Amino acid sequence: MPNLLVRPWTLVVFRAVVTCEAALALGQAVLAGSFLSGHYGALDLHALNAAATGLTAVAQVVAGLLLWRPGGGPSWPLLAAVALFGAEAGQIAMGYGRVLAVHVPLGVAIIACTFLILVWAWRPAACPNRAREERI
Repeated sequence: MPNLLVRPWTLVVFRAVVTCEAALALGQAVLAGSFLSGHYGALDLHALNAAATGLTAVAQVVAGLLLWRPGGGPSWPLLAAVALFGAEAGQIAMGYGRVLAVHVPLGVAIIACTFLILVWAWRPAACPNRAREERI
């Protein structure tokens, strides 16, 4: 039987990091759109934000690890964070290589997956302690 007692501080850390990651990922799309609209300085900001997004992805791996152990939460957020970090590393490489046929759809997939994790993290079901307390 899985451990249903998640340490709340680990969920708070995970939520904070995932929220930052989602905001940065959304910023990437906005900056790319700005560049495509003719604001060519946005490309430098897009590259800078990519570095921030990659560093935050590393923090998300750490937060996923803390959520799982010692937090007592599920392991899949850690696995998802590792996969997203790998995807973002590939995304950065494709961007600098100007391989837009991969860069653009991979960016869409990264944003979609990041927001799915964000939605899960903020759902009450992510903290079984609270749901269990409310039933009692």
